[in-house]
Amino acid sequence: MSPVTKAGPPAAAQLVASALELPDATGPVSVDYIAYDESRSRIWVPVGDTGSADVLEIATHSLVSVDGFKSAEHEWHGKKRRMGPNAVSVGDGVVYIGNRASSEVCPIDEAKLKQGICLKLPSATDGVVYVASAKEVWVTTPRDQSLTVLDASHPSQLKPKLVIKTPGKPEGYAVDNTAGIFYTNLEDQNQTLVVDIKTHSINASWPVDCGEAGPRGLALDTARHFVFVACTSNVQILDTAHGGTRLGTLETGAGVDNIDYRSSTGLLYVAAGKAERLSVAHIDDTGKPSLVASGVTVAGARNAVADAEGNIYVVDPGGARLLVFITPPSQ
Repeated sequence: MSPVTKAGPPAAAQLVASALELPDATGPVSVDYIAYDESRSRIWVPVGDTGSADVLEIATHSLVSVDGFKSAEHEWHGKKRRMGPNAVSVGDGVVYIGNRASSEVCPIDEAKLKQGICLKLPSATDGVVYVASAKEVWVTTPRDQSLTVLDASHPSQLKPKLVIKTPGKPEGYAVDNTAGIFYTNLEDQNQTLVVDIKTHSINASWPVDCGEAGPRGLALDTARHFVFVACTSNVQILDTAHGGTRLGTLETGAGVDNIDYRSSTGLLYVAAGKAERLSVAHIDDTGKPSLVASGVTVAGARNAVADAEGNIYVVDPGGARLLVFITPPSQ
């Protein structure tokens, strides 16, 4: 009788990208956060160098630009860098663009793709996110070690509301609107903060082991109580119901910044800019990751976003292009 052998895990699917040139851009370009607008099937790409927010219509693979944002050359981490619009969040009929060069948050009408009146903040903006449960926009302002909260009850007319001081520099964000919790990392303290959205108070601080570079982006699975914390070379899966206990770790290669997750499929999307690698991992009910797909990217491609079909978008800053990975239906 022949011996019985157990089949190993299926090989990860190999994804291949096509590329779309960003309008009027010449690499290298400064691009940080990008976002998926599910209601209108779009990808938003703020580009600091061109002072624009580029919008990909997914159905037609066409790119248009919302122009007119301020840009300027500033020193960033000891290097000269062209800065401008760098952050984006989809709100209620409005898309909010953060501008690092001008310290502004600017609303854009989703239907008309026209910029509204920008609100200038006292400190340089980093991440920007719409908090639907409170009708607020929260901005990470690391230079002041704070979170700046804006009133978005009138979506196109932002107003200052309050500032939450943090014991370090906030980096990244994730929002649980159902539980009323805002998560951010402290990149200089190796911690993840748990902030009450209603009271604007810090409820907890969880240590994370991200090394000297500290933690970066965040994502959530609210139903299974997972928070995903991006380190620069891996993603740690923490249990939000048990004080941030680590459940698993996905090794990704170096150069990770922001990450994305789809609760409907349990898939985590991570681009590592130094390793030039895209990783797609399935997260099981215990919080353990398994790699299901991967792809070769380029240097600096570090912030992946997935759409509802599982297609993945990541910017090639050197080539001033948007890379598009079409995921097979089985994935």
